[in-house]
Amino acid sequence: MRKAQLHNDVILRADNLVKDYRIGRYTLRVLHGVTLEVRRGEFLCIVGPSGAGKSTLLHLLGILDTPTEGKVLYRDKDFASLSPSEQAYWRNRLFGFVFQFYHLMPDFTALENVAMPALVGTGLTGWRQARKKARQEALRTLELVKLAERANHRPSQLAGGERQRVAIARALINKPEVLLCDEPTGNLDTDTGKRILELLCNIREQTGCTLAVVTHDEDVAAMGGRIVHLVDGRIVQ
Repeated sequence: MRKAQLHNDVILRADNLVKDYRIGRYTLRVLHGVTLEVRRGEFLCIVGPSGAGKSTLLHLLGILDTPTEGKVLYRDKDFASLSPSEQAYWRNRLFGFVFQFYHLMPDFTALENVAMPALVGTGLTGWRQARKKARQEALRTLELVKLAERANHRPSQLAGGERQRVAIARALINKPEVLLCDEPTGNLDTDTGKRILELLCNIREQTGCTLAVVTHDEDVAAMGGRIVHLVDGRIVQ
């Protein structure tokens, strides 16, 4: 894997993002014209209180949701101009996602959970060959997060920190350019959370991926290279 090198070039740009949600007859505006640049190879932390719009911003950056106004650009590519299938392709290949609540499939082993993103879009004809390759890559990725010996365990047989490491491995299997993490330590005790953050930092150093972490924890943010504060749906100094 390539060693991380920080660059000044912008890989993602949020341009005047507005996000509204309809609640009955009312409209709730969560983001108020957010503009943000994410640079290749950096460790960016987005911090702020609960309800500030941090997760919404992360979801828009990763094409998990669409803005009411504004746009998200990957280099010069406007995601809004793509078809849903094209957006799904870029979401699967460009981004890795790590969430607070793991979102692992309970009936599948750690190895099978990690392999799933690599099998998306393979089709029935190439599935068997793709499955073998995906399982090999999943085991290699579990080794990266130091969990290969638990490959055949289901999520219910894993501790919280182990489940999060499986989730991180799943996010990494397609070698994403950008790793988007939404409160990755929020469901863990302090010591386990610290180890997960150290793991993410090490992965960034080893792979060269861009790391964007949403958190309300200032101790977590202190490990990042750049901190963006979001309050009431606006970036503040």
